[in-house]
Amino acid sequence: MKGGIPVCSDRKLSPAEAPATARESTPSFLSTDLGKSVVLIALALLMLFAGRLVSPSLGGLNQISAVLVLSSFLIVVAFGQQMVVLIGGLDLSIPSMITLGGLLAFAWTPHGVGELLLVALAVMAVTGAVGMISGLGVTLLAIPPFIMTLSMGIIIYSACLGATRGTPRGQGSETIEALFSGRFLGIPLIILLVAVLAALAILLQSRTTFGRFLYATGTNRQAAYIAGLPVRRMTVATYACSGAAAGLCGLLLVGFSGGATLTMGQSYLLPSIAAVVVGGTAITGGRGSFLSVLAAALLITTFTTVISSIQIEEGWRTILYGAVVLIAILAMRDGTTPLTWRLLPLLRGNKKQQST
Repeated sequence: MKGGIPVCSDRKLSPAEAPATARESTPSFLSTDLGKSVVLIALALLMLFAGRLVSPSLGGLNQISAVLVLSSFLIVVAFGQQMVVLIGGLDLSIPSMITLGGLLAFAWTPHGVGELLLVALAVMAVTGAVGMISGLGVTLLAIPPFIMTLSMGIIIYSACLGATRGTPRGQGSETIEALFSGRFLGIPLIILLVAVLAALAILLQSRTTFGRFLYATGTNRQAAYIAGLPVRRMTVATYACSGAAAGLCGLLLVGFSGGATLTMGQSYLLPSIAAVVVGGTAITGGRGSFLSVLAAALLITTFTTVISSIQIEEGWRTILYGAVVLIAILAMRDGTTPLTWRLLPLLRGNKKQQST
């Protein structure tokens, strides 16, 4: 500026020097739910085909189909977990809910499609009612979500242990098993079923009044209450959805394994949280899409399948699992402000210090 008159400059600003508002006004492809999903699925495919260098069985069509089948359980559970996270909560009772749903499905043993539908609805009603109790504890008694759901998980697991005395009673259902053995147009029935459920979940979140209330409640709970939204009913409903989804997962696991155990849900708690977070859902609530969570579930299942195929020791598996989740979170953290733009000012400052 000369004499109070601004002087124009033709020098173009670098991305790091550009104003934040200018960068945020032009969102990148990664900032969209579709963009995040494409990147996560691309990482899953890259990981699967890269594992082919170690194990020739990886990367084939049969292996891709197997990954899709295995990911169906995590996709179902992650839907319920994300519903709770979207309002700023967390459901730690998922393992016990899966076990409860599996034990009920194993004991009732449906025969025929009609009985299977009735049993599925009954299982989801029972586990959804238990989830509703967790929601009532969070809303009416003001108990922190992780304490309430952890307590309910312990109670349900202890009840299952006492009722079965350590040995679940029942028999496998050929009707449920047909979901995994049957095919339609060459596609496993379970994949088609989960695809339909995923489409309904996306529509529920994006195209319904319930979904709009859900995001509004998670964004600002107090403002939503002042605006007259049914905040307490929304909270109870999300925990009921989480319980119902976990119960459905337990039923599907019975069909996949042909039986039920008291530990069948233990391996799904951390992956369900990881799928939600890696998928870009804000842990504080109010932001996220199930499409991205679905893609994250595929990535996590692919990674678990690959490291199991190459026979890495358990300790290294856990380290690699945590590293992949952390890298994916950093990559999906903010699509409008890439990580390199954040590091450039730091690097430039270090260079100035070294030159002086």
